[in-house]
Amino acid sequence: MGRSQSVPRGNDPRFGPDADDSGSPILHVDMDAFFVAVEVRRRPELRGRPVVVGGVGPRGVVSSASYEARAYGVRSAMPTARARALCPRAVFLPPDFAAVSAASHAVMEILRDVTPLVEQLSVDEAFLDVSGARRLLGRPAEIARLIRSRVAGQERLTCSVGVAPTKFVAKLGSTRAKPDGLLVVPADQVLEFLHPLPVEALWGVGERAAETLRRLGLATVGAIAEAPVGMLRGSLGEAAAAHLHELAWGRDPRQVSPEHVEKSIGAEVTFDTDLADPETIRRALLGLADKVGVRLRRAGQVGRTISIKVRYADFRTINRSRTLGGPTDVAREVFDTAWSLFTALGPGDRIRLVGVRVEGLSAADQTPRQLTLGAPERGWREAEAAADAAAARFGRSVVRPASLLRRDDQR
Repeated sequence: MGRSQSVPRGNDPRFGPDADDSGSPILHVDMDAFFVAVEVRRRPELRGRPVVVGGVGPRGVVSSASYEARAYGVRSAMPTARARALCPRAVFLPPDFAAVSAASHAVMEILRDVTPLVEQLSVDEAFLDVSGARRLLGRPAEIARLIRSRVAGQERLTCSVGVAPTKFVAKLGSTRAKPDGLLVVPADQVLEFLHPLPVEALWGVGERAAETLRRLGLATVGAIAEAPVGMLRGSLGEAAAAHLHELAWGRDPRQVSPEHVEKSIGAEVTFDTDLADPETIRRALLGLADKVGVRLRRAGQVGRTISIKVRYADFRTINRSRTLGGPTDVAREVFDTAWSLFTALGPGDRIRLVGVRVEGLSAADQTPRQLTLGAPERGWREAEAAADAAAARFGRSVVRPASLLRRDDQR
């Protein structure tokens, strides 16, 4: 569903923090304006002011906005230029990914202290199944209070928590509880909670689908629940109709899955101005390959297929890939392949975006590495692993292994 504003915060006592939670073991924990909150934590003078964190260039996008900025209509994923027009007095800051990552790690550790059944969705939200934690920590709502207290006390950040029988309803609950709130949806009150909500509250319903549903006279979740499935199927298709019908009746069989298996790891960059200079693009690919290599090693993954994405100024997008003889997590190998794929495209129009991705992932410690005849016993992988260790101590901005490659090695 994302950060929908269509699920307003309410004070209905049926869904308050003291409601019956006996059949609601699923928690959705969502940090409040996380990127902004991390900045305000270290810059208290920003508290109470409209603050926007995101790309500050001409093509930047808002990552997070304080609730003071949201009052002006600023939203996540909005172009920064639009946010400036709506709220010119806001403080605009670039995201500090290192600080956000550290805060995210600390919060997730708090959640994993409660239960090992934590499914992290992103840096700022996660599902928990607290069924097994009740004996030690109490009822689900009490566990939610404990989490909120620990996050506030240890990290000086706030979060909102939804407590419900299913993941879908728990996520709706945390959205309605924002900011800095707790909402419980009792198992026998799920439909009373769901059915008055607007159609946008359902996962998978964006602006276009909402317009389609409203043309059919379906403006609420309850209306979708009561509508013939055939009506939905004719306008939305078989899969979407079945999906929305099940959600509208509160049915969501998915379990909390603590292991998130990445299918690919990548990075991309959108240039502030369209580029045609091969050297600048080469440096961008080099930096992206470095990021991908670091992310692979942190995740304990290796991959065999390297792909690039190139988006031209007219928004034409080309993808090219190559499968290696063996798996890798080495930035040097990722870059060599990416650069080869790019140069094979030949001269073309000016470029707006480039991306690098490694696919076909497997666990590094369970994947045999093919030895290359004549290769040195210790090489690029060891050098990059050593750089990782140094970066953990001194910061990645100080240690940038890919940038140390000689130009003649990169061609």
